[in-house]
Amino acid sequence: MTEAILLVGGKGTRLRPLTVHTPKPMVPAAGVPFLTHQLARARAAGVEHIVLATSYLAEVFEPYFGDGSALGLHLEYVTEEEPLGTGGAIRNVASRLRSGPDDPVLIFNGDILTGLDIRALVDTHESSGADVSLHLTKVTDPRAYGLVPTDDTGRVLAFLEKPQTPEEIVTDQINAGAYVFRRSVIDAIPLGRPVSVERETFPGLLSAGAHLQGMVDSTYWLDLGTPAAFVRGSADLVLGRAPSPAVPGRCGDRLVLPTARVASDAKLSGGTVVGEGAFVAEGARIVGSTILPGAVIEPGAVITDSLIGTRARVGRRSVLTGTVIGDGAVIGPDNELLEGARIWCDARIPAGAVRFSSDQ
Repeated sequence: MTEAILLVGGKGTRLRPLTVHTPKPMVPAAGVPFLTHQLARARAAGVEHIVLATSYLAEVFEPYFGDGSALGLHLEYVTEEEPLGTGGAIRNVASRLRSGPDDPVLIFNGDILTGLDIRALVDTHESSGADVSLHLTKVTDPRAYGLVPTDDTGRVLAFLEKPQTPEEIVTDQINAGAYVFRRSVIDAIPLGRPVSVERETFPGLLSAGAHLQGMVDSTYWLDLGTPAAFVRGSADLVLGRAPSPAVPGRCGDRLVLPTARVASDAKLSGGTVVGEGAFVAEGARIVGSTILPGAVIEPGAVITDSLIGTRARVGRRSVLTGTVIGDGAVIGPDNELLEGARIWCDARIPAGAVRFSSDQ
């Protein structure tokens, strides 16, 4: 059976303060660590053995997932002591693989939420005889991504850096962060130094005449690298827009974990999640947001498209839109925090201290 490598070593810098105490793949999305959704989807596709390439806060993964048996998987963990890049991380775990030289190995980035048909990607790889196969997705505005043009058979022609001019946008296909490698290609990656698959491995393979195959799958795809995207991804999982067998409850407008408490007149909608032990008081309105375990939302607070950290508190009548509140932070009553605000872990905002409109 196909085995897989999951790249979960990144520091999640763009997601701070969510990742101050928690590695990005372990931040809860739809009630469970995001990594749980990736593992469950891989298992549903028939994968049985997964090696996790860890680095930042590596010590938190194994205590939570153990040997993977609860998910029907066999998990192993390899920690890189120095950052090695995507290619270096893949090569660093190669000794744990069981595959033969010509066998396929799945590789996933740990921050992509996708509806990719994993079996179809493996089948494409095997039927085309490729050395590496890539999941490609089409985006409306590809300027922020590396472009991957292909011929009419799907064979990759080039890897183009982020386009700077309209003339450079030769395709709307981008690298979506999931691959199938022939095992022998992994073993050929230099060992013990940083390597980027996007900038070194893939272009090098192309120039050497290797066969790189692209498979366009334009089902749900979201890079969870920013707080706004992470909040949206969690909401989409709850709403059923993004597929996952790991959502701990029925898909719908809200997901309230078993030990959470929500006042009868509080209104939750838009894929809102209320984590274990959290409390939402009377009159609160929460739309499309994630309330992490132990957080408290006081009466009359209005929270939209935001993430409230573990054990944080949002005061009475405070209004939060597009905001991230770090673990243990306290937002006093009558504050107004709008798009892009990030409140650091354990910070304290006094009552009425921050506003974008009149207090009258």
